[in-house]
Amino acid sequence: MKYNILEVSAIKDGTVIDHIPAGNLFKVINILHLENIENTITFGTNFKSAKLGKKAIIKLTNVFFKDNDINRIALVAPEAKLNIIRDYKVVEKKIVEVPDEIQGIVKCVNPKCITNFEKVTTKFTIVDKKKIKLKCHFCEKITDLENIKRV
Repeated sequence: MKYNILEVSAIKDGTVIDHIPAGNLFKVINILHLENIENTITFGTNFKSAKLGKKAIIKLTNVFFKDNDINRIALVAPEAKLNIIRDYKVVEKKIVEVPDEIQGIVKCVNPKCITNFEKVTTKFTIVDKKKIKLKCHFCEKITDLENIKRV
C-alpha cells in the first residue's frame, strides 16, 4: 500500500522559498537575516528533488519580500523559486535573478580590502552569474559562492 506523506505543513499566508540547494539552506537564512524575523518559520533540507538531487525549503508565515531582498537569495541559491501564498493558495510565483551588481550585502574576502577596516559600503560586480563570482569594486578580488559571507 502506498501512502502520500505531507513532509512540510501548508501555510495560510506567506512565502515559500523552494529549490534551495540542500547545502545552502543556512546561507539563505543568513543572507535574508531570517534570524531577526519573529513570525513562524519552517525549514527543512535533504528533500528529494528531480532537478537538484536534494533540496531545501523555507516557509515563512505572513512574510513577503521586496524584489531586492529576493535577488539576495540568488547569490546563494540561484535556482530558488518563491511562491507567494494567500489563503493556502499560490497566488504568485517569482524566480530569483542574479543581479549585475550588489551593494552592502556581502563581505569582501580580501582581509586588506578597505571595506573590511573602514566604514565603506561593499560593492561588487557579478562576473559569473552561473558559478556566482563577485568582483570587489575596491580591491578587485574575486569572491566565489563558497566564500560569501554577509556584512
